[in-house]
Amino acid sequence: MGADAMIGPPTGQPKTLNADYFDALYRERPDPWSFETSAYEANKYAATLAALGGRRYARGLEVGCSIGVLTRCLSTAVDHLIAIDISAVPLEAAARRNRDLSNIRFEVGALPHALPDGRFDLIVLSEVLYYLSAADLDTAALAVLRALSPCGDVLMVHWLGETGYPLTGDEAADRFIARAGPRLTIGRQERTPQYRLDLMRDAPRA
Repeated sequence: MGADAMIGPPTGQPKTLNADYFDALYRERPDPWSFETSAYEANKYAATLAALGGRRYARGLEVGCSIGVLTRCLSTAVDHLIAIDISAVPLEAAARRNRDLSNIRFEVGALPHALPDGRFDLIVLSEVLYYLSAADLDTAALAVLRALSPCGDVLMVHWLGETGYPLTGDEAADRFIARAGPRLTIGRQERTPQYRLDLMRDAPRA
């Protein structure tokens, strides 16, 4: 998100941002957060992949894939990846970017109520949870747990600067961890001046 972090409604907006908001944003600027060119994004994507520790996943889900830049990176760690976005507008660009890859499927979808069917070994929530209201984030956490395969991973990344969205990065991550904590355990956490990364695992219990 980086230098474009302030794209959004006024600070304190309590409602989840809907598809109309993102449709308008992408129509005005096809790459509103400079995913293609931002050094911040490139470094964050490298850290995101590194956090997986070389693990290979059979089935993955990326929530909020936008124009598919991170999607391409994630495809190297996942046999079959479904990438969703609340707005259909950026998905055309995402499909073009990744047209040479046969293990990715793009769909319109979003938390908390429109996830693809089935279970996933990896669910990636990269800079999306703070678009949700607190109540919808609670519902989203339950939806993610239902969609997660036994022994699966949930990887969250959140910008730590001012956003103007319903939640800050820390609020979103901490609230999700609190709701998912009874089932998931922290596998890895990193914090930089710009973003935090939280990897949670559904570890087998004795």
